[in-house]
Amino acid sequence: MDNNALTNAIAGLFGGVSLIVWLVLLVLYIVANFRIYSKAGEAGWKCIIPIYSTYILFKIIYGNGWKFLFLLIPIFGEIVAIVSLFRLAKVFGKGVGFGLGLWFLSPIFILILAFGSAQYEGPVDSFI
Repeated sequence: MDNNALTNAIAGLFGGVSLIVWLVLLVLYIVANFRIYSKAGEAGWKCIIPIYSTYILFKIIYGNGWKFLFLLIPIFGEIVAIVSLFRLAKVFGKGVGFGLGLWFLSPIFILILAFGSAQYEGPVDSFI
């Protein structure tokens, strides 16, 4: 086996392992979101459908799902997305520190929110 064939074999193996790890993380993320939606009283399957899942998430956070349309406004949408992470923490009884965790280490804190003891307390009343 020459050097080029060995390199290709290692690259293929690495690519296959990367794909498997990526798929496992994707399934874990879907399960975590399923659990978060269920904790909030929504059907968990709603987290799988694009756009509709964002509508439902904003309904969980704000009580009005149509506020997700603010995400479409340039620059303002980025701010709304960040504020929504802090509001998500708040509706589950968590503080600003947890909101920062959702912002900077989202995959870890989504898992903590989903599988931890946090209970849904209801939507936050506010404009954003």
